Amino acid sequence: MQIFKIPVILLIFLAFTLGGCSASQLRSLAQAGAQAVTARHPAARVTESPTTSPAGSSASSISTATPATPTAEPATEPTISASPTPAVSAPATSTSASSTPVPRAVASTSAQQAIRSVIQKANDEQARAFASQDVSLMRDTATPDYFAKLVQTNRDLLDGGVTSIKLLKLEWGPLTVQGATSAQATTFETWETVFRDGTVQQDRERNVYTLVQQNGAWKVQDDAHPDSELDQPGGNPVPGSPGQSPSPPRAVVPAREGQSHNWSGYAATGGTFTAVSGTWTVPKPTTDGNWASGATWVGIGGVRYRDLIQAGTEETVNGTGHVRYDAWIELLPRSSRTVPLAVSPGDSVTVSIADQGNDQWLVTLKNNTTGKSYQQTEQYSSSLSSAEWVEEAPSGGRRVLPLENFGTVQFTAGSAVENGKTVDIAQSGARPISMIDNQGSVIAQPSKLDPSGSGFSVSFSG
Repeated sequence: MQIFKIPVILLIFLAFTLGGCSASQLRSLAQAGAQAVTARHPAARVTESPTTSPAGSSASSISTATPATPTAEPATEPTISASPTPAVSAPATSTSASSTPVPRAVASTSAQQAIRSVIQKANDEQARAFASQDVSLMRDTATPDYFAKLVQTNRDLLDGGVTSIKLLKLEWGPLTVQGATSAQATTFETWETVFRDGTVQQDRERNVYTLVQQNGAWKVQDDAHPDSELDQPGGNPVPGSPGQSPSPPRAVVPAREGQSHNWSGYAATGGTFTAVSGTWTVPKPTTDGNWASGATWVGIGGVRYRDLIQAGTEETVNGTGHVRYDAWIELLPRSSRTVPLAVSPGDSVTVSIADQGNDQWLVTLKNNTTGKSYQQTEQYSSSLSSAEWVEEAPSGGRRVLPLENFGTVQFTAGSAVENGKTVDIAQSGARPISMIDNQGSVIAQPSKLDPSGSGFSVSFSG
Protein backbone atom coordinates (compact mmCIF):
# COMPACT_ATOMS: atom_id res chain seq x y z
CA MET A 1 0.00 0.00 0.00
CA GLN A 2 1.31 3.45 -0.88
CA ILE A 3 1.03 6.10 1.89
CA PHE A 4 0.57 9.75 0.87
CA LYS A 5 1.83 12.55 3.15
CA ILE A 6 -0.62 15.45 3.61
CA PRO A 7 0.65 18.83 4.83
CA VAL A 8 -0.62 19.77 8.30
CA ILE A 9 -1.97 23.12 7.10
CA LEU A 10 -4.12 21.33 4.50
CA LEU A 11 -5.53 19.05 7.23
CA ILE A 12 -6.44 22.05 9.32
CA PHE A 13 -8.13 23.70 6.29
CA LEU A 14 -10.12 20.57 5.49
CA ALA A 15 -11.19 20.12 9.08
CA PHE A 16 -12.38 23.73 9.20
CA THR A 17 -14.14 23.54 5.83
CA LEU A 18 -15.74 20.13 6.12
CA GLY A 19 -16.54 20.14 9.81
CA GLY A 20 -20.24 19.42 10.27
CA CYS A 21 -20.75 18.19 6.69
CA SER A 22 -23.01 15.17 6.27
CA ALA A 23 -21.84 12.03 4.50
CA SER A 24 -24.03 12.86 1.51
CA GLN A 25 -22.51 16.34 1.25
CA LEU A 26 -19.03 14.85 1.34
CA ARG A 27 -19.95 12.51 -1.49
CA SER A 28 -21.31 15.44 -3.53
CA LEU A 29 -18.07 17.36 -3.06
CA ALA A 30 -16.02 14.33 -4.07
CA GLN A 31 -18.14 13.87 -7.18
CA ALA A 32 -17.77 17.52 -8.12
CA GLY A 33 -14.00 17.18 -7.90
CA ALA A 34 -14.08 14.14 -10.12
CA GLN A 35 -16.22 16.06 -12.62
CA ALA A 36 -13.68 18.82 -12.82
CA VAL A 37 -11.04 16.29 -13.82
CA THR A 38 -13.26 14.71 -16.46
CA ALA A 39 -14.25 18.10 -17.86
CA ARG A 40 -10.68 18.57 -19.06
CA HIS A 41 -11.14 15.53 -21.35
CA PRO A 42 -14.45 16.19 -23.14
CA ALA A 43 -13.57 13.74 -25.92
CA ALA A 44 -13.79 10.74 -23.59
CA ARG A 45 -16.49 8.27 -24.63
CA VAL A 46 -18.09 5.29 -22.98
CA THR A 47 -17.24 2.11 -24.84
CA GLU A 48 -18.36 -1.43 -24.23
CA SER A 49 -15.63 -4.03 -24.43
CA PRO A 50 -16.11 -6.58 -27.25
CA THR A 51 -17.80 -9.40 -25.35
CA THR A 52 -20.71 -11.30 -26.79
CA SER A 53 -23.80 -12.87 -25.31
CA PRO A 54 -26.93 -14.62 -26.46
CA ALA A 55 -30.08 -12.73 -27.48
CA GLY A 56 -31.65 -10.85 -24.61
CA SER A 57 -28.54 -10.82 -22.37
CA SER A 58 -27.27 -7.53 -20.99
CA ALA A 59 -23.77 -8.69 -20.15
CA SER A 60 -21.24 -5.92 -20.62
CA SER A 61 -18.23 -4.20 -19.13
CA ILE A 62 -17.71 -0.47 -19.29
CA SER A 63 -14.54 1.53 -19.69
CA THR A 64 -13.78 5.12 -20.58
CA ALA A 65 -11.94 5.09 -23.91
CA THR A 66 -12.05 6.26 -27.46
CA PRO A 67 -14.10 3.68 -29.39
CA ALA A 68 -12.22 1.33 -31.64
CA THR A 69 -13.39 0.37 -35.10
CA PRO A 70 -15.66 -2.71 -34.87
CA THR A 71 -13.69 -5.82 -35.62
CA ALA A 72 -14.49 -9.38 -36.57
CA GLU A 73 -15.87 -11.71 -33.92
CA PRO A 74 -13.60 -13.27 -31.29
CA ALA A 75 -12.15 -16.65 -32.19
CA THR A 76 -13.43 -18.23 -28.97
CA GLU A 77 -16.99 -18.85 -27.83
CA PRO A 78 -18.61 -15.80 -26.23
CA THR A 79 -18.31 -15.42 -22.48
CA ILE A 80 -21.66 -14.80 -20.78
CA SER A 81 -21.63 -12.66 -17.65
CA ALA A 82 -24.44 -12.92 -15.15
CA SER A 83 -24.52 -9.18 -14.57
CA PRO A 84 -22.69 -6.06 -15.74
CA THR A 85 -19.53 -5.08 -13.88
CA PRO A 86 -19.03 -1.42 -14.78
CA ALA A 87 -15.98 0.56 -13.79
CA VAL A 88 -17.14 3.84 -12.31
CA SER A 89 -16.09 6.99 -14.10
CA ALA A 90 -17.19 10.57 -13.72
CA PRO A 91 -19.74 12.49 -15.80
CA ALA A 92 -18.45 14.53 -18.72
CA THR A 93 -20.00 17.82 -17.58
CA SER A 94 -19.27 19.65 -14.37
CA THR A 95 -21.99 20.52 -11.82
CA SER A 96 -22.06 22.42 -8.58
CA ALA A 97 -21.42 20.70 -5.28
CA SER A 98 -25.05 21.15 -4.22
CA SER A 99 -26.46 19.24 -7.22
CA THR A 100 -27.10 15.49 -7.37
CA PRO A 101 -25.24 14.29 -10.47
CA VAL A 102 -25.95 10.90 -12.05
CA PRO A 103 -22.77 8.82 -12.14
CA ARG A 104 -21.53 8.24 -15.70
CA ALA A 105 -21.38 4.45 -15.35
CA VAL A 106 -25.04 4.18 -14.36
CA ALA A 107 -26.20 6.41 -17.24
CA SER A 108 -24.01 4.55 -19.72
CA THR A 109 -25.24 1.14 -18.65
CA SER A 110 -28.80 2.36 -18.96
CA ALA A 111 -28.16 3.70 -22.47
CA GLN A 112 -26.49 0.47 -23.53
CA GLN A 113 -29.37 -1.58 -22.22
CA ALA A 114 -31.79 0.65 -24.13
CA ILE A 115 -29.75 0.24 -27.33
CA ARG A 116 -29.61 -3.53 -26.94
CA SER A 117 -33.36 -3.60 -26.35
CA VAL A 118 -34.18 -1.56 -29.44
CA ILE A 119 -31.99 -3.74 -31.68
CA GLN A 120 -33.58 -6.90 -30.30
CA LYS A 121 -37.03 -5.37 -30.71
CA ALA A 122 -36.27 -4.18 -34.26
CA ASN A 123 -35.27 -7.70 -35.29
CA ASP A 124 -38.36 -9.22 -33.69
CA GLU A 125 -40.57 -6.62 -35.37
CA GLN A 126 -39.09 -7.30 -38.80
CA ALA A 127 -39.86 -11.02 -38.48
CA ARG A 128 -43.41 -10.32 -37.23
CA ALA A 129 -43.98 -7.69 -39.92
CA PHE A 130 -42.93 -10.16 -42.59
CA ALA A 131 -45.20 -12.88 -41.19
CA SER A 132 -48.23 -10.60 -40.91
CA GLN A 133 -47.46 -8.34 -43.88
CA ASP A 134 -48.00 -5.38 -41.55
CA VAL A 135 -45.03 -3.08 -42.15
CA SER A 136 -46.21 -0.60 -39.50
CA LEU A 137 -44.84 -2.94 -36.82
CA MET A 138 -41.29 -1.84 -37.75
CA ARG A 139 -41.89 1.90 -37.55
CA ASP A 140 -41.29 2.58 -33.84
CA THR A 141 -37.67 1.33 -33.76
CA ALA A 142 -36.44 2.85 -37.04
CA THR A 143 -35.75 6.28 -38.49
CA PRO A 144 -37.97 7.14 -41.49
CA ASP A 145 -35.21 6.31 -44.01
CA TYR A 146 -34.33 3.03 -42.35
CA PHE A 147 -38.02 2.13 -42.06
CA ALA A 148 -38.36 2.56 -45.85
CA LYS A 149 -35.32 0.32 -46.28
CA LEU A 150 -36.85 -2.38 -44.08
CA VAL A 151 -40.11 -2.22 -46.00
CA GLN A 152 -38.22 -2.73 -49.26
CA THR A 153 -36.15 -5.58 -47.79
CA ASN A 154 -39.26 -7.46 -46.67
CA ARG A 155 -40.87 -6.86 -50.06
CA ASP A 156 -37.81 -8.24 -51.85
CA LEU A 157 -37.81 -11.32 -49.61
CA LEU A 158 -41.49 -11.93 -50.31
CA ASP A 159 -41.01 -11.51 -54.06
CA GLY A 160 -38.05 -13.88 -53.85
CA GLY A 161 -40.17 -16.78 -52.59
CA VAL A 162 -39.37 -16.44 -48.88
CA THR A 163 -42.21 -17.58 -46.61
CA SER A 164 -40.71 -16.85 -43.19
CA ILE A 165 -37.68 -15.36 -41.45
CA LYS A 166 -36.62 -16.00 -37.88
CA LEU A 167 -33.78 -14.76 -35.70
CA LEU A 168 -32.23 -17.86 -34.11
CA LYS A 169 -29.35 -16.28 -32.21
CA LEU A 170 -28.11 -12.80 -31.38
CA GLU A 171 -24.55 -12.36 -30.08
CA TRP A 172 -23.20 -8.98 -28.98
CA GLY A 173 -19.97 -7.35 -30.09
CA PRO A 174 -18.65 -3.83 -29.35
CA LEU A 175 -21.17 -1.15 -28.38
CA THR A 176 -20.12 2.50 -28.40
CA VAL A 177 -22.17 5.47 -27.19
CA GLN A 178 -21.01 8.82 -28.58
CA GLY A 179 -22.33 11.69 -26.55
CA ALA A 180 -26.04 11.45 -25.88
CA THR A 181 -27.39 11.30 -29.42
CA SER A 182 -25.59 8.59 -31.42
CA ALA A 183 -24.31 5.07 -30.95
CA GLN A 184 -22.89 2.12 -32.86
CA ALA A 185 -23.41 -1.53 -31.96
CA THR A 186 -22.04 -4.73 -33.48
CA THR A 187 -23.95 -8.01 -33.44
CA PHE A 188 -23.45 -11.48 -34.85
CA GLU A 189 -26.86 -12.70 -35.98
CA THR A 190 -28.03 -16.12 -37.13
CA TRP A 191 -31.21 -15.99 -39.22
CA GLU A 192 -33.31 -18.84 -40.57
CA THR A 193 -34.99 -18.27 -43.94
CA VAL A 194 -37.67 -20.63 -45.27
CA PHE A 195 -38.48 -20.59 -48.99
CA ARG A 196 -41.67 -21.44 -50.81
CA ASP A 197 -40.29 -24.79 -51.98
CA GLY A 198 -39.59 -25.85 -48.39
CA THR A 199 -35.86 -25.14 -48.47
CA VAL A 200 -34.48 -23.86 -45.16
CA GLN A 201 -31.36 -21.70 -45.11
CA GLN A 202 -29.36 -20.34 -42.16
CA ASP A 203 -27.03 -17.34 -42.43
CA ARG A 204 -24.77 -15.98 -39.70
CA GLU A 205 -23.09 -12.63 -40.25
CA ARG A 206 -21.80 -9.51 -38.59
CA ASN A 207 -24.14 -6.51 -38.38
CA VAL A 208 -22.97 -2.99 -37.53
CA TYR A 209 -25.91 -0.88 -36.38
CA THR A 210 -25.94 2.91 -36.27
CA LEU A 211 -28.46 4.41 -33.85
CA VAL A 212 -29.59 7.96 -33.10
CA GLN A 213 -31.76 9.62 -30.49
CA GLN A 214 -35.11 10.88 -31.80
CA ASN A 215 -37.73 12.35 -29.49
CA GLY A 216 -36.02 10.85 -26.47
CA ALA A 217 -35.82 7.31 -27.82
CA TRP A 218 -33.11 5.33 -29.61
CA LYS A 219 -33.85 4.51 -33.27
CA VAL A 220 -31.93 2.34 -35.72
CA GLN A 221 -30.58 4.56 -38.52
CA ASP A 222 -28.68 1.94 -40.51
CA ASP A 223 -27.58 -1.69 -40.43
CA ALA A 224 -24.37 -2.48 -42.31
CA HIS A 225 -23.26 -6.02 -43.16
CA PRO A 226 -19.53 -5.53 -43.79
CA ASP A 227 -18.63 -9.21 -44.25
CA SER A 228 -21.52 -10.47 -46.36
CA GLU A 229 -20.17 -12.61 -49.20
CA LEU A 230 -17.06 -10.45 -49.52
CA ASP A 231 -13.45 -11.41 -48.84
CA GLN A 232 -11.95 -10.39 -45.54
CA PRO A 233 -8.72 -8.39 -45.63
CA GLY A 234 -5.88 -10.71 -46.56
CA GLY A 235 -8.20 -13.19 -48.21
CA ASN A 236 -9.62 -14.69 -44.99
CA PRO A 237 -13.00 -16.41 -45.15
CA VAL A 238 -16.16 -14.73 -43.95
CA PRO A 239 -16.46 -15.02 -40.13
CA GLY A 240 -18.64 -17.93 -39.13
CA SER A 241 -17.82 -19.84 -42.32
CA PRO A 242 -14.42 -21.45 -41.67
CA GLY A 243 -12.92 -23.05 -44.73
CA GLN A 244 -15.55 -21.66 -47.08
CA SER A 245 -14.79 -19.20 -49.84
CA PRO A 246 -17.17 -16.29 -50.38
CA SER A 247 -19.60 -17.15 -53.14
CA PRO A 248 -21.08 -15.08 -55.94
CA PRO A 249 -24.32 -13.29 -55.12
CA ARG A 250 -27.79 -14.65 -54.60
CA ALA A 251 -30.39 -12.92 -56.69
CA VAL A 252 -33.14 -10.78 -55.24
CA VAL A 253 -35.85 -10.25 -57.82
CA PRO A 254 -36.83 -6.76 -58.99
CA ALA A 255 -39.08 -5.05 -56.45
CA ARG A 256 -41.40 -3.57 -59.05
CA GLU A 257 -41.67 -3.18 -62.80
CA GLY A 258 -38.74 -1.29 -64.28
CA GLN A 259 -36.84 -0.81 -61.00
CA SER A 260 -34.79 -2.95 -58.66
CA HIS A 261 -32.53 -2.46 -55.69
CA ASN A 262 -29.96 -4.88 -57.08
CA TRP A 263 -30.63 -5.59 -60.80
CA SER A 264 -30.00 -3.52 -63.90
CA GLY A 265 -30.38 -4.79 -67.45
CA TYR A 266 -33.21 -6.45 -69.37
CA ALA A 267 -35.71 -9.14 -68.33
CA ALA A 268 -38.25 -10.90 -70.55
CA THR A 269 -41.47 -12.45 -69.23
CA GLY A 270 -44.76 -13.66 -70.70
CA GLY A 271 -43.50 -16.78 -72.47
CA THR A 272 -41.84 -20.14 -71.86
CA PHE A 273 -38.07 -19.70 -71.92
CA THR A 274 -35.80 -22.70 -72.41
CA ALA A 275 -32.49 -21.02 -73.28
CA VAL A 276 -30.62 -17.75 -72.86
CA SER A 277 -27.24 -16.47 -74.07
CA GLY A 278 -25.18 -13.30 -73.93
CA THR A 279 -21.68 -11.88 -74.40
CA TRP A 280 -19.98 -9.11 -72.43
CA THR A 281 -16.59 -7.69 -71.53
CA VAL A 282 -15.46 -8.24 -67.93
CA PRO A 283 -15.25 -4.75 -66.37
CA LYS A 284 -12.38 -3.38 -64.33
CA PRO A 285 -13.93 -1.68 -61.29
CA THR A 286 -12.61 1.48 -59.70
CA THR A 287 -10.88 0.72 -56.39
CA ASP A 288 -11.19 3.37 -53.70
CA GLY A 289 -10.41 1.32 -50.61
CA ASN A 290 -14.03 0.38 -49.93
CA TRP A 291 -15.63 -3.05 -50.06
CA ALA A 292 -17.76 -3.55 -53.18
CA SER A 293 -18.82 -6.20 -55.64
CA GLY A 294 -20.64 -6.66 -58.92
CA ALA A 295 -21.82 -9.55 -61.09
CA THR A 296 -22.72 -9.84 -64.77
CA TRP A 297 -24.90 -12.78 -65.80
CA VAL A 298 -27.66 -14.35 -67.88
CA GLY A 299 -30.38 -16.52 -66.39
CA ILE A 300 -33.72 -18.29 -66.65
CA GLY A 301 -36.40 -17.57 -64.02
CA GLY A 302 -36.16 -15.29 -61.00
CA VAL A 303 -38.45 -12.39 -61.96
CA ARG A 304 -41.82 -13.70 -60.80
CA TYR A 305 -40.73 -16.84 -58.96
CA ARG A 306 -37.91 -17.84 -56.66
CA ASP A 307 -36.40 -20.39 -59.05
CA LEU A 308 -33.42 -19.10 -61.02
CA ILE A 309 -30.61 -20.80 -62.91
CA GLN A 310 -27.89 -18.30 -63.74
CA ALA A 311 -24.22 -18.09 -64.69
CA GLY A 312 -21.74 -15.29 -65.21
CA THR A 313 -18.73 -13.40 -63.91
CA GLU A 314 -18.09 -11.42 -60.74
CA GLU A 315 -15.63 -8.82 -59.48
CA THR A 316 -15.01 -8.41 -55.74
CA VAL A 317 -13.08 -5.39 -54.44
CA ASN A 318 -11.69 -5.75 -50.92
CA GLY A 319 -10.68 -2.99 -48.53
CA THR A 320 -7.06 -2.99 -49.69
CA GLY A 321 -7.90 -2.28 -53.32
CA HIS A 322 -7.36 -5.87 -54.48
CA VAL A 323 -9.90 -7.17 -57.03
CA ARG A 324 -10.78 -10.84 -57.42
CA TYR A 325 -12.38 -12.06 -60.66
CA ASP A 326 -14.47 -15.25 -60.86
CA ALA A 327 -16.74 -17.19 -63.17
CA TRP A 328 -19.64 -18.95 -61.45
CA ILE A 329 -22.91 -20.89 -61.69
CA GLU A 330 -25.87 -20.65 -59.32
CA LEU A 331 -29.10 -22.62 -59.01
CA LEU A 332 -31.39 -21.03 -56.43
CA PRO A 333 -31.96 -21.69 -53.63
CA ARG A 334 -28.62 -23.50 -53.53
CA SER A 335 -25.50 -21.44 -53.01
CA SER A 336 -23.50 -20.39 -56.04
CA ARG A 337 -20.14 -21.92 -56.83
CA THR A 338 -17.13 -20.72 -58.75
CA VAL A 339 -16.00 -22.71 -61.79
CA PRO A 340 -12.45 -23.36 -63.04
CA LEU A 341 -12.46 -20.73 -65.78
CA ALA A 342 -10.02 -17.83 -65.38
CA VAL A 343 -11.35 -14.40 -66.30
CA SER A 344 -9.64 -11.03 -66.25
CA PRO A 345 -10.72 -7.43 -66.85
CA GLY A 346 -11.15 -6.77 -70.54
CA ASP A 347 -11.84 -10.41 -71.42
CA SER A 348 -14.79 -11.15 -73.70
CA VAL A 349 -17.01 -13.80 -72.11
CA THR A 350 -20.01 -15.67 -73.58
CA VAL A 351 -22.42 -17.54 -71.30
CA SER A 352 -25.29 -19.74 -72.43
CA ILE A 353 -27.86 -21.82 -70.54
CA ALA A 354 -30.00 -24.32 -72.46
CA ASP A 355 -32.70 -26.80 -71.42
CA GLN A 356 -31.86 -30.34 -72.55
CA GLY A 357 -35.15 -31.85 -71.35
CA ASN A 358 -36.04 -33.78 -68.19
CA ASP A 359 -34.80 -30.89 -66.02
CA GLN A 360 -31.30 -31.16 -67.48
CA TRP A 361 -29.56 -27.87 -68.35
CA LEU A 362 -26.35 -27.39 -70.28
CA VAL A 363 -24.40 -24.40 -68.90
CA THR A 364 -21.48 -23.15 -70.98
CA LEU A 365 -19.06 -20.36 -70.06
CA LYS A 366 -16.41 -19.39 -72.61
CA ASN A 367 -13.59 -16.89 -72.34
CA ASN A 368 -13.41 -15.71 -75.95
CA THR A 369 -10.16 -13.87 -75.28
CA THR A 370 -8.20 -16.88 -74.00
CA GLY A 371 -10.14 -19.53 -75.91
CA LYS A 372 -10.77 -21.48 -72.70
CA SER A 373 -14.25 -22.71 -71.76
CA TYR A 374 -16.16 -24.59 -69.07
CA GLN A 375 -19.26 -26.72 -69.64
CA GLN A 376 -21.47 -28.49 -67.12
CA THR A 377 -24.86 -30.25 -67.21
CA GLU A 378 -27.01 -29.29 -64.22
CA GLN A 379 -30.22 -30.88 -62.99
CA TYR A 380 -32.75 -28.21 -62.10
CA SER A 381 -36.53 -27.79 -62.07
CA SER A 382 -37.38 -24.38 -63.54
CA SER A 383 -40.58 -22.41 -63.99
CA LEU A 384 -39.22 -21.33 -67.43
CA SER A 385 -40.96 -18.04 -66.67
CA SER A 386 -38.37 -15.44 -67.68
CA ALA A 387 -34.99 -14.73 -69.26
CA GLU A 388 -32.52 -12.10 -68.05
CA TRP A 389 -29.38 -10.21 -69.08
CA VAL A 390 -28.24 -8.48 -65.89
CA GLU A 391 -25.61 -6.44 -64.06
CA GLU A 392 -26.19 -7.05 -60.35
CA ALA A 393 -25.30 -5.71 -56.93
CA PRO A 394 -24.81 -8.86 -54.84
CA SER A 395 -27.07 -9.72 -51.94
CA GLY A 396 -26.12 -11.39 -48.68
CA GLY A 397 -28.25 -12.32 -45.70
CA ARG A 398 -31.09 -9.80 -45.61
CA ARG A 399 -29.62 -6.92 -47.56
CA VAL A 400 -28.00 -5.77 -50.79
CA LEU A 401 -24.22 -5.32 -50.70
CA PRO A 402 -22.35 -2.23 -51.98
CA LEU A 403 -22.18 -2.04 -55.77
CA GLU A 404 -18.77 -1.53 -57.30
CA ASN A 405 -18.10 1.29 -59.74
CA PHE A 406 -17.93 -0.93 -62.82
CA GLY A 407 -18.10 1.92 -65.33
CA THR A 408 -20.01 0.55 -68.33
CA VAL A 409 -20.70 -3.07 -69.23
CA GLN A 410 -21.57 -3.79 -72.87
CA PHE A 411 -23.85 -6.76 -73.66
CA THR A 412 -23.89 -8.15 -77.20
CA ALA A 413 -25.39 -11.18 -78.97
CA GLY A 414 -28.21 -11.44 -76.44
CA SER A 415 -30.71 -14.14 -77.34
CA ALA A 416 -33.23 -16.56 -75.84
CA VAL A 417 -35.44 -19.45 -76.87
CA GLU A 418 -39.03 -18.40 -76.18
CA ASN A 419 -41.91 -20.79 -76.88
CA GLY A 420 -39.56 -22.93 -78.94
CA LYS A 421 -38.29 -20.07 -81.14
CA THR A 422 -34.92 -18.33 -81.00
CA VAL A 423 -35.38 -14.58 -80.46
CA ASP A 424 -33.14 -11.62 -79.71
CA ILE A 425 -33.66 -9.39 -76.69
CA ALA A 426 -35.99 -7.04 -78.56
CA GLN A 427 -38.10 -9.87 -79.99
CA SER A 428 -38.44 -11.42 -76.52
CA GLY A 429 -40.25 -8.29 -75.34
CA ALA A 430 -37.68 -7.77 -72.58
CA ARG A 431 -38.05 -4.59 -70.54
CA PRO A 432 -35.26 -2.46 -69.09
CA ILE A 433 -34.58 -2.47 -65.35
CA SER A 434 -32.85 0.43 -63.57
CA MET A 435 -31.09 -0.13 -60.26
CA ILE A 436 -32.02 2.36 -57.52
CA ASP A 437 -30.73 3.04 -54.02
CA ASN A 438 -32.83 3.36 -50.87
CA GLN A 439 -33.63 6.99 -51.68
CA GLY A 440 -34.91 6.06 -55.14
CA SER A 441 -31.94 7.53 -57.01
CA VAL A 442 -30.74 5.58 -60.05
CA ILE A 443 -27.29 4.04 -59.52
CA ALA A 444 -27.09 1.80 -62.61
CA GLN A 445 -29.10 2.16 -65.80
CA PRO A 446 -29.38 0.22 -69.05
CA SER A 447 -29.27 1.94 -72.41
CA LYS A 448 -31.82 1.43 -75.14
CA LEU A 449 -31.33 -1.70 -77.24
CA ASP A 450 -29.00 -1.21 -80.17
CA PRO A 451 -30.31 -1.48 -83.78
CA SER A 452 -29.62 -5.23 -83.84
CA GLY A 453 -32.03 -5.76 -80.95
CA SER A 454 -29.49 -7.97 -79.22
CA GLY A 455 -27.19 -5.53 -77.42
CA PHE A 456 -27.21 -2.77 -74.82
CA SER A 457 -24.98 -1.32 -72.13
CA VAL A 458 -25.38 -0.82 -68.37
CA SER A 459 -23.71 2.27 -66.92
CA PHE A 460 -22.83 2.93 -63.28
CA SER A 461 -24.10 6.29 -62.00
CA GLY A 462 -24.00 5.82 -58.24
